[in-house]
Amino acid sequence: MDTYSRRRFIKTTGGALASAMTAGLGLNRQSPGSPAERLSVGLIGCRNMGFGLLQHALKVPGVVCRGLCDVDRNVLEGRRRDVEKQTGETPPLYSDYRKLLEDQELDAVFIGTPDHWHCLQTIHALQAGKHVYVEKPLARTITEGELIREAARTYGKVVQVGQHQRSGAHWQKVVGMIRDGHLGSLRTVRLWANFDYGKGPERLPDEPVPEGVDYDMWLGPAPKRPFNQNRFHGVWRFDWDYGGGLITDWGAHLLDIPLWALEIDGPPQSVSSVGGIFSGEDRAIDMADTQSVVYQFEDVNMVWEHNGGLQTGPYERNYGLAFVGNRGTLVVNREGWQVIPERDGNQPLVREIPFRESGEGGHGAHVANFIDSIRTGAELNCPVEAGRLSAFYGHIGNIAHRTDERLRWNEAGALIGRDRYEHLITPQYRSPWQLPRL
Repeated sequence: MDTYSRRRFIKTTGGALASAMTAGLGLNRQSPGSPAERLSVGLIGCRNMGFGLLQHALKVPGVVCRGLCDVDRNVLEGRRRDVEKQTGETPPLYSDYRKLLEDQELDAVFIGTPDHWHCLQTIHALQAGKHVYVEKPLARTITEGELIREAARTYGKVVQVGQHQRSGAHWQKVVGMIRDGHLGSLRTVRLWANFDYGKGPERLPDEPVPEGVDYDMWLGPAPKRPFNQNRFHGVWRFDWDYGGGLITDWGAHLLDIPLWALEIDGPPQSVSSVGGIFSGEDRAIDMADTQSVVYQFEDVNMVWEHNGGLQTGPYERNYGLAFVGNRGTLVVNREGWQVIPERDGNQPLVREIPFRESGEGGHGAHVANFIDSIRTGAELNCPVEAGRLSAFYGHIGNIAHRTDERLRWNEAGALIGRDRYEHLITPQYRSPWQLPRL
C-alpha cells in the first residue's frame, strides 16, 4: 500500500497528533537543570546563515562559542570581531574543521557550509562525539543523506536539520488543519518558488584564488576546477558539483510541509519533470531556471514549480504552498496563511479564513529547540529523517529532469532501474576525501 494512503487514518486522529506535536516543542518547558548550564558550540562555515545561527545560539543562557572555522580568512577575522562584540570573548579560529572537532571541550557544532560538505562534516562531527545542527538541504545527494541518517542512529547524538519552518507556530497550525481533514479530501498540493536569484549568477571569467582563501579546502570532495566568483560565496548552489538549484534550496523548506502534514515517509509512486533554461539570459547555471515537477501518489498529486528571475506567483505570492481540497484551498507561506472555500452555489463548503499573519517561530526558535534537546532530551522539531526526506524529494525531481525519464518506485519502496541513475544518486569524491563508511 502506498504510504500516502495513511491519510485516511490521519483524518481521524489529526487533532491528537497536532496537540502532541505542539506539546513536543520543548521551547517553553522548565529545564530540570540550570538554565545557564554551560554548552560549548562551534561554527563551521561562518559567512551568512551559519553565523546567524550562532548568533541565535549565543543568546541562549549558558551557550558559549568555542571556535569558528572557515576557509576564507577574511570572513573568519570579521566573524571573530563580531563574536567579541556580542560576547566579550575571543573564540579560537580554524581553517580546517577537523582541528575544531579535536577540541574535547566542544559539545556541538553548527554547519553552515555549501551542500557538498554537509555529509563529511556532519558524520565527522558525530564520530567526534558532537551534537550537530546542519543547514538544509541535509545533503547534496541521496546516498549522502542516507549515510547521515545511519550515522545519527549509530552515534546517538542530537542532529537538527535547519528546516526552521517546523519551529513556526503558524506552520504547526496549518499542519494540524490538514491532518484534521479541514479541507476535505485533498486533490493537489501546489508548491512554487519564484525568485530573481534563481536565474543564476552572471557569467564571469576564471581568476586567481583571492588572498586568504583556502580554495582546495573549499572544494573538498568536489572535482578540481579553477576558481570563479560565480561558483563561490553565495552563488555555488547553481552548479551541480555543489548544489541543486531552487528545488533543493527552497524546496527543502517547502516540500517538507506536505510531507510533514500528510505523514509521508517514503517515495512517491512516480515523479516526472519538465523545464529548461527559459529566462532568456545567458547566466552561469547548470540546472533548469524554469522547472515543473509532478509527484504522483495513490490519491493526490504534488506539483512543484519554480521560475528563476521572476518575483510574482500564484495567489499574489512569489513563493508558497496551496493545499487544494474538495471543500477549500489553504494557501500558506512564511508571511501567513488563509483558507479560500469551495462553494455549492452560494454556500461555502468550509469557513473562509482571511489572511492571518504568521506567529512566533523561525531560526531563533529552531536553534533553541536544538539546544533544549541537547540539555533536556526535548523532541527535535526537524530530526534527520525529516531532513533526509525533503532533500530526497528535491533530488528525485532533479534526477527526473536531468534524465528526461519518469522515475517509478515498486511497492517495497525501491527505485525501479536504480542502476541507470546511480551516477546521480551516489557521488564520486575527489581524492583524498572518501565517502564515509559506517
